Amino acid sequence: MSPGPADAQGRQGLVRGWAAGLLRWISLRLRLVIVFALVALVSAVSVAGIAYWLNRDSVLTRTQDASLKDFRESLQDESGELDLRAGCTDLAKAARRLSSTTQNFDVILISGGGGSGGEPGCVERSDPSFTLHDVPKTLKTAVDQRRDDGKWPYHLYWQRVTMDGTPYLVGGARVIGTDWTGYMFKSLDSERRDLNSLAWSLGIATGLSLIGSALLAQGAASTVLRPVQRLGDAARRLGEGKLDTRLRVTGTDELADLSRTFNQTAERLQQRVEELSEREKSSRRFVADMSHELRTPLTAMTAVSEVLEEEQENLDPMIAPAVQLVVQETRRLNDLVENLMEVTRFDAGTARLVLDDVDVADLVTACIDARAWLDAVELDADRGIVARLDPRRLDVILANLIGNALKHGGSPVRVSVRTTADAPGAGDLVIEVKDNGPGIPAEVLPHVFDRFYKADTARPRSDGSGLGLSIAVESARIHGGTITAANDPAGGAVFTLRLPRDSSAAAEALEQEDE
Repeated sequence: MSPGPADAQGRQGLVRGWAAGLLRWISLRLRLVIVFALVALVSAVSVAGIAYWLNRDSVLTRTQDASLKDFRESLQDESGELDLRAGCTDLAKAARRLSSTTQNFDVILISGGGGSGGEPGCVERSDPSFTLHDVPKTLKTAVDQRRDDGKWPYHLYWQRVTMDGTPYLVGGARVIGTDWTGYMFKSLDSERRDLNSLAWSLGIATGLSLIGSALLAQGAASTVLRPVQRLGDAARRLGEGKLDTRLRVTGTDELADLSRTFNQTAERLQQRVEELSEREKSSRRFVADMSHELRTPLTAMTAVSEVLEEEQENLDPMIAPAVQLVVQETRRLNDLVENLMEVTRFDAGTARLVLDDVDVADLVTACIDARAWLDAVELDADRGIVARLDPRRLDVILANLIGNALKHGGSPVRVSVRTTADAPGAGDLVIEVKDNGPGIPAEVLPHVFDRFYKADTARPRSDGSGLGLSIAVESARIHGGTITAANDPAGGAVFTLRLPRDSSAAAEALEQEDE
């Protein structure tokens, strides 16, 4: 089955795709050099080819015309001097005289029935190396053919042939009014050598022009790409946060306009970032100052609420619910202020790690026991898994994850602790918290770690602050770890905490940032 148009189009598409992919991997500088070289090569080859063929035609035509003209004139002169009844000896002398002209060709003279038909009477040669058999048959036929369409019944014909690797011009004519036929052999070897020398010269010139074009392309590419490279370096520094990066602008061309545009854009970006940084700093200061200012009245309110809670049984039953609400809201406000201060430390970059070697199973058990969750949580953790981390922050992470699972997923909540390597002290620490609820809705899953995010917008008030999971994520981050949320195919949501077994490197990085 022959390939159809669809197959041809498919092959063309593959070739174009391959070419486009190759160009993507070739640098712009190399592409410019290649284009310059190709243009120079095509131009040089075209010029060299035209020059070669023009010179070849000119050299061969000049030699051919001069040799044929000399042969015709010499043949006419000899025919006038020879007797029509001249013998073979006289014919041989005439052949030698014909070959002694300035054109230096060899001659064969034939008398009698020579030519394309019959046997010749005499065949005399100026050079024994050439015989009548060396004359092409087509040339013999043309020479012997009588023409009735003009003044002369016979004409001079020629043909170029190659014998033993040497090019020759072979010409022939019959002498009108006689039975003589003459053939000449003119060697074109010297012309061939001249043309070969010309071809080598043109080839060398083509090579030199190719090298020169490559050097010019390299210079042009450097001239064009140097500003582009500077622009790329400046853009890279700007992307790294060095907003004071500027380009030195010279000239009035398009690249200079591009550099000016870059400088203007960088300046506006720096101003905008500085404005946003100032606003962010003001917001952080406001939140931090507000949290500190709230601590004093909150401390008094907490003390009063604890006294009211202890005396709740002795209060009027009409007042007891209000007292209970005050106590709950005071605790909630206190947690919110503490969370806000923690978030402020994360945003300001002042959060630090206080590392210690802890048994993870003991720490998880202590976290669950301190919050009276032992009946609602199932723990799957082998003792002896020791990690170097911040115990207080891990307790905060676990409290937020387990508390969130109990609140939104329902008990029993399963907490499993494992490592990613069999060797002691190797691998990462992995803690999974799985609840027994319906799971997290797909539209909520990407936002579970956002601050103050509420899955149900119709319930603006909740028992939590909306900051617990975001604090957990930040606490894991400064340890060099991560927290991910997903739904278990069997039902329920799964929060996975992954921390390095040794967070010393993360703690050192935080210290270096502070410096």
